[in-house]
Amino acid sequence: METKMSVRSALIVGGGFTGLTTSIALAQRGVEVTLVDKAPAWARVGHGLTIQGNALRVFKEIGVIDEVLAVGQAENAVTLYFADGRVMAEMPTPRTGGDDLPATIGALRPDLHEILVRKAESLGVEIRLGFELTSFENDGDTATSVLSDGTTESWDVIVVAEGIKSQTRPKLGITEDRRPSGLGIWRAVTSRLPEMTGGIAYPFDDQGAFKVGYTPVSDSQCYIFVLCPPQRPDNGLEGWQEVQRLMANYHGQFDYLRESIGPDTFLNFQEIEWIFVEGPWNRGRVVALGETVHAVPPLIAQGAAQCVEDALLFAEYVTADGDFDTQVAEFHARRIPRVKGVVDSTMLLAKWELDPGAPDADPGRVMGQALAALVPAP
Repeated sequence: METKMSVRSALIVGGGFTGLTTSIALAQRGVEVTLVDKAPAWARVGHGLTIQGNALRVFKEIGVIDEVLAVGQAENAVTLYFADGRVMAEMPTPRTGGDDLPATIGALRPDLHEILVRKAESLGVEIRLGFELTSFENDGDTATSVLSDGTTESWDVIVVAEGIKSQTRPKLGITEDRRPSGLGIWRAVTSRLPEMTGGIAYPFDDQGAFKVGYTPVSDSQCYIFVLCPPQRPDNGLEGWQEVQRLMANYHGQFDYLRESIGPDTFLNFQEIEWIFVEGPWNRGRVVALGETVHAVPPLIAQGAAQCVEDALLFAEYVTADGDFDTQVAEFHARRIPRVKGVVDSTMLLAKWELDPGAPDADPGRVMGQALAALVPAP
């Protein structure tokens, strides 16, 4: 008997990890997919990131794992340091994607993005750049989109994957909005020595950065992050000088990293915001996924992982035989406990970043427990 899928055509709004993974997973299940993104052209933007095993499991399911592993550096543990360079602990990372995959990999964001774009294109996904979703209407078993060029089209589902700054989210009746976490972050890609295999350093005092960490992304480079207050001080320093100031009290391997940053280093600074939407993520046939409805500080490196888990599971539900409203409700009910666990753990860690002397502060335990809870498949 032919399967009566509730979704045979889909518009995906947003070409990040969530949107591309959703496009791929739907296209692999026979859905005609169009993806739009407001960027006029794809660009190699962004820095490095840590991809946890549960995200690698999704990449395996959609058939890109070999390419992903080829551009990344595998890690199965993280070394924690005191600010003076002494080792605090060696913390094995739970294999949240299963024993056949690395616990984590470090990779450049644009490398992963290009892999997903190629996969989507190979499956026939139509990609339109330079377009935004202006408005939508639900029409029973379909939804109508109006794009920024005035084009009006009908779809079985519209997936909103615009990210935390989504302009569509409130139109779905979602009242939650992004909020400050109290943290800011500097990111850069810089050089590393062969013996530098990754780590996180914690301060002795409240001077400078809250925390500094790095993850190898190639044989000679690493992604570095510097966690700090959310506003740049008006101290007249250039970005690279400000990062060096924030890292001044971090030593050992971090001396090398600090001095590797200079005027030619591409740096990015942003205030870290967060959002968690516990209520429904959809209005009829228009559904929000990924960081549009859940985004957190990168303290346990689960942002991208939770997004691509959303994408794959959503595709599995709405391409099965059944009723769309029931499928989306069941998908949401399945996702909420897992996402909420990540959000609650991450925001507790964020609180302790701001108040490390809190009597109950135990970030190693919370981080380990949060990742261990993700070992079972979503």
